[in-house]
Amino acid sequence: MVKRKNLPVVLIILGAGLFLAFRTLGLGGGDKPPATKYEKILHNVGEMLSEIHYSPKKIDDNFSREVFKKFLVNRYVDENKNILLQSDVQRLKKYETKIDNELLGEPVQFVPEVSEIVKKRILETEQIYKEVLSKPFDFTKEETANFNTDEIDFPKNEAERKEVWRKRLKSLTLDRYADLLDARERNKGKDSVKVKTDAELEKEARDRVMKIMDRIYERLKVKINDDDRFNEYVKTITESMDPHTTYFPPVDKRYFDEQMSGSFFGIGASLREDEGGIKIGSLITGSPAWKSGEVAVGDMILKVGQGVAEPVDLGGFFVEDAVKVIRGKQGTEVRLTLKKADGSVKVISLIRDKIVQDETFARSAIVNTTGGKIGFIYLPEFYADFDNPKGPRCSEDVRKEIIKLKEQKVDGIVMDLRNNGGGSLYDVVQMVGLFIESGPIVQVKDRDGKPQIYPDRDKSILYDGPLAVMVNEFSASASEIFAAAIQDYDRGIIIGSTSTYGKGTVQRNIGLDKNLGMLNPNSELGTVKLTLQKFYRINGGSTQLRGVSSDIALPDLAEYSKLREKDNPDALPWDEIQKADYSRWKYGLDLAPIKKASDDRLKTSDAFTKIKFNAEWLAKQNDKVAQLNLKKYQEEQKQMKAVARQIDSLSKSAKELDVEAMAEDLKKFEYDAGKLERFKQWIKSLRGNDIYLGEAVNVVNDMIVQKNLVYNNNNNSRKN
Repeated sequence: MVKRKNLPVVLIILGAGLFLAFRTLGLGGGDKPPATKYEKILHNVGEMLSEIHYSPKKIDDNFSREVFKKFLVNRYVDENKNILLQSDVQRLKKYETKIDNELLGEPVQFVPEVSEIVKKRILETEQIYKEVLSKPFDFTKEETANFNTDEIDFPKNEAERKEVWRKRLKSLTLDRYADLLDARERNKGKDSVKVKTDAELEKEARDRVMKIMDRIYERLKVKINDDDRFNEYVKTITESMDPHTTYFPPVDKRYFDEQMSGSFFGIGASLREDEGGIKIGSLITGSPAWKSGEVAVGDMILKVGQGVAEPVDLGGFFVEDAVKVIRGKQGTEVRLTLKKADGSVKVISLIRDKIVQDETFARSAIVNTTGGKIGFIYLPEFYADFDNPKGPRCSEDVRKEIIKLKEQKVDGIVMDLRNNGGGSLYDVVQMVGLFIESGPIVQVKDRDGKPQIYPDRDKSILYDGPLAVMVNEFSASASEIFAAAIQDYDRGIIIGSTSTYGKGTVQRNIGLDKNLGMLNPNSELGTVKLTLQKFYRINGGSTQLRGVSSDIALPDLAEYSKLREKDNPDALPWDEIQKADYSRWKYGLDLAPIKKASDDRLKTSDAFTKIKFNAEWLAKQNDKVAQLNLKKYQEEQKQMKAVARQIDSLSKSAKELDVEAMAEDLKKFEYDAGKLERFKQWIKSLRGNDIYLGEAVNVVNDMIVQKNLVYNNNNNSRKN
């Protein structure tokens, strides 16, 4: 994400001008201002979306229908389609084409009526789950269930709603029952453990689900109020414009700021609610979660345990509650049960610690190969300290790392931007400039203006040798600008997943209080994070939606997981503008033989073959309906665990690389034992756990060979 403070002054002025235009917009004529807080918020949001958003959808009956449909399945209404009946939806249909009118200033009536119905249905469904869970389930019965809300409708009547609940509760109970059976098998023969019967374990599983449901319904009845549903309604409206435009009520805005600061995380991960559970939203570089290498964005946290204590099931938890369970004293152990994106379940142990911010900075190492020395630069984010002119900047740090590598006489460089979500626009422009003579780097366009080109004006080149840029599906924003520029100039080779994330937009926080506006994003009416601009490559194509396609694509376990921008139906489309005036790198290499050599290696690589096969297999499993028969469920879980074990073994079987730290880096940390140890651990992880780095090094070696051939041929031609 390119943050507001990362944008050049001209863009901030431009944004202020747009906002002033927004501020001058009135209700028109002699219309009276909205009477209630809800109406003020909705009217201001509607005005802001229409007048300032980069590419606003028309706020009309079609937009109203879209919001209506989404709002009824949000977390504060009926996200699983098992609370409301079809008759309720029919009753609410009168508002289906009136949401746009509410945005234009008409009285807010939709949310209050939704709340009235939901409160009644919550009391009814509370009795349903209590009744269903009071009786044993028959797990020998051949039965399946489809919980995909895109494929099912709201229940037609009370009988159908009870059946929907029975199957969902049976699935939840089966999951826990199977775990209890596994635990009994593992503890067999231990004198201190009382062996429970199947019936006792089945009841224990139901009791656990009952506790989860009681917790969920306590929140629904007591903690969720009309304001919460209204705020979610506004979020549904804003996020229907695009995935990165959203609404923060004042309390949520303060909580968001705390999350972004990372100051209260005991493990260094931000959390988000998704698919009825708690998921990892982001990882703080250098934190315990990040250093473990076992926690990934998108992982769902099923349980949290304090050391060896019985873990707490997070079913029914909200983010703020989950954070309280995960936080703790420095040095204490927390055990997370994670459901990975591939469907496998894994328990990991983390020791809570302070966040080590210096580990977000650029660092480098040497990879020794038979073909020559390869420099490796790792950049986790495009950081910059804008409050301190003498503070760290990633472009300056990368420049220093390149100088160090050149002093080691490296023959090629690998730049690692995997999982790099972006950051400073200024710094990515400066960084590309280290590898090219001069020229345009990226184009930025607002909704009305002519595209503005951001160029590198420095004609000097710090490094002109072979260059490979590593990316994956989480390389976003500024990372995509860097990769796209290197690719468009033919300056290096992009290697990694088929494409990067695909976020080619810029957002800014704007307060809804018209008297304070963007100068005070913490408005009492709330704040809108609004998409204002779009990035374009110098070849004219946008990085939005499509991302940057790798020149050499490597099999990736997350390839089929719906994690990229393109997987969100509200994402802004790809488009293109006029190409900028630039000249390709005059020493560009022929990609075809390099790509063929890599393809040949991949075909004979047992690890990459297994990754490709397992990624395809796991994707198919996730599309299946839920199994409610114990034996079939256990068979599926057995297969999933076998695949997960195989995946874990791939990195361990990787050919060890000859990676060494530079002496000056070791000396830099010699007075801080903790930092020195962490740096050594990083070097160790590069040696044997990264098959992707191994292939990137092979590609750079092929580039070195081709470069030497071209050089020798040119010399021979001159001699002749």
